[in-house]
Amino acid sequence: MQDTGKKKDGIEGEGSYSGTRDYNKRTADFIEKGKVDKAAQDAKRAMDSGEAADLKRAEEKGKAGDPRGMGKAR
Repeated sequence: MQDTGKKKDGIEGEGSYSGTRDYNKRTADFIEKGKVDKAAQDAKRAMDSGEAADLKRAEEKGKAGDPRGMGKAR
């Protein structure tokens, strides 16, 4: 029987606790440093620019679930 309680190689998989902790810490730091309003203003400017069509396509691609195009060939 294989011991699945602890992994010895450090790989955590999709439920990575260390990845979640890192994301949460960086998100909290971003908010605490007051960068949210500037980022929102920058995003609005980008959506009002000539870059908007490219951003919309990127959003659609991301929402499709395979942003890198690494899935099965169509």
